[in-house]
Amino acid sequence: MKKEVPYHRQVERSIIKKFRKEIWRKFTRAINDYELIRDGDKIAVCISGGKDSMLMAKLFQELERHGKKNFELVFLVMNPGYNDANYQMIMTNAARLHVPVTVFHSDIFEVVDEVSMDSPCYLCARMRRGYLYSNAKKLGCNKIALGHHYDDVIETIVMGMMYGSQIQTMMPKLHSTNFEGMELIRPLYLIRERDIIRWKDYNDLQFIQCACRMTQTAIPGQDKKQSSKRQEIKELLAMLEDRDPVIVKNIFRSVENVNLATVIAFKKDGVKHHFLDSYDD
Repeated sequence: MKKEVPYHRQVERSIIKKFRKEIWRKFTRAINDYELIRDGDKIAVCISGGKDSMLMAKLFQELERHGKKNFELVFLVMNPGYNDANYQMIMTNAARLHVPVTVFHSDIFEVVDEVSMDSPCYLCARMRRGYLYSNAKKLGCNKIALGHHYDDVIETIVMGMMYGSQIQTMMPKLHSTNFEGMELIRPLYLIRERDIIRWKDYNDLQFIQCACRMTQTAIPGQDKKQSSKRQEIKELLAMLEDRDPVIVKNIFRSVENVNLATVIAFKKDGVKHHFLDSYDD
């Protein structure tokens, strides 16, 4: 009798086999191209409970199993005040996928609810980032890994131009300014969201969406402003990509090919440089 393959092994096999080109190769390419991992690293893989972070956890497990680099992993779950159903779904998925999570609790949702009326999402994101850095450092980690993907990068570029009057991107890695010796990495940087969704559906997986307590009771037109802008950009990009698939790829490449000689002004280390500063030189 043929032995049945455990479910978590089937999920792992799908990453290496069925989604090798779309997911596994792009994951390892980002690791190599942006030098995200070095020998001796101890990485806190931050799991929010959504599809992106859980895929990232499984990718890291596969890299640890098949890769050549010498590194350690901690699968870190922060509970900022999830309701019981969302928290239980995170824990159930972790157990089902054989991801050994380390959980810490915080009161972020409660604090943000009390002190921020205008931009709770911004404050919540900053506080969560700080808690993740702090707890990862306590566990001896020197890096935290977040599950931002290719589409997040594209949307950030376009949002910056349209709503922030600036050209900037979401970087594949960043040194922390508040936690010495800590670094943030984004290993899903080259992976399309649609392929993550395909992987999720193929394996019949269900994850939490936005688990924020405040968006569940939001005042119309107030707390969802930032997320609605991102949704607008997402829809715009989908429309443009339908017309010409190369557009999204070119947006990504545009921030790799900035010609400073044709830019009116730019900032570096907080200092603004204008083309007139050296025009007559």
